[in-house]
Amino acid sequence: MPFNIQRGLFKLDITDHYAILGLPVTIDTKVIRKRYLKIAQSLHPDTSKVANDQERQLASEILSKWVNPAYEILKGKGRNEYQLVLSQTGKRLASEGGKINVESEVAQKLLQASSNIDTAYQTVVQALAAKQYDEVGKVAEIVGQLSELNLVYLLRKQGQGVREASAAAPSPGSTSTTGGKPSPSATRSAPPPTSERKTSPVDGCVRRAQEYIAKNNYSKAILELRDGLKLDPNSSSCHGLMGWAYLKQNQVSMAKVHIAKALQSNPNDPIAQKGQKALAQLGQKITPAQSASSSGSSSSDSKATKPKSGGGGMFGGLFGGKKK
Repeated sequence: MPFNIQRGLFKLDITDHYAILGLPVTIDTKVIRKRYLKIAQSLHPDTSKVANDQERQLASEILSKWVNPAYEILKGKGRNEYQLVLSQTGKRLASEGGKINVESEVAQKLLQASSNIDTAYQTVVQALAAKQYDEVGKVAEIVGQLSELNLVYLLRKQGQGVREASAAAPSPGSTSTTGGKPSPSATRSAPPPTSERKTSPVDGCVRRAQEYIAKNNYSKAILELRDGLKLDPNSSSCHGLMGWAYLKQNQVSMAKVHIAKALQSNPNDPIAQKGQKALAQLGQKITPAQSASSSGSSSSDSKATKPKSGGGGMFGGLFGGKKK
């Protein structure tokens, strides 16, 4: 990597492909290629306008080691899985109280904003992206700011889902009743006993994935499991095996997401439990997405560093003041 950034998503061991391309995480797929081509033109040795050979070398490294890989992830099927990583990261942070530290003033303001979150976020990202690759020596700083904005936005937006699920979830042991009897909706939602469950449509994908894993062919196993998750997005078997396959490929961030999803669907899934232990040995704590039942986990409780006094500046008018 041309830079070692310890801000935003990078600080969580997640390469922020959106920040590298100067795009919001909500961007339409059609825009990604247009943005990539513009950056590539400004960095390519034949078309860049850098001042000297040293900067030309740095621009070439940024293009080959950062920009090209980011585009490859976001332009294809890998984007869906990457979005899952980001989504789960936002939910996890929200469930843990939304306590994050950001350095840039614009990220701090977005963290504290009470309204216009989407508009403010997209406007700030667009403004930073406009000058992102004007000077190669300042690329790392701007990417870091963009990643902080992405992290804050994910926390705020995914945190909404966490709080809504928490408010809608029944209290432990409660039963929805009608006239003292379980309601029809409660009856329909109860899972059948294990012995009565029919063969799952993902069983074939799981079986083939297990065969590939036995042969250390983890890439093909992941492809099979992706097909399985299209049939059943909540399959603990698919998520557990995919987490294990990613773990064997040393892709820890991806492994954590899928193992957490597996444990959320089935806390007793043996593969997921095995992956959880393996992650623990690596010093990686796995926290299944149990935020739906947690209470009081709101990004409004954030104790991140407060922004400087005053609401002026380039983006001051976009934010609705501090959250109360």
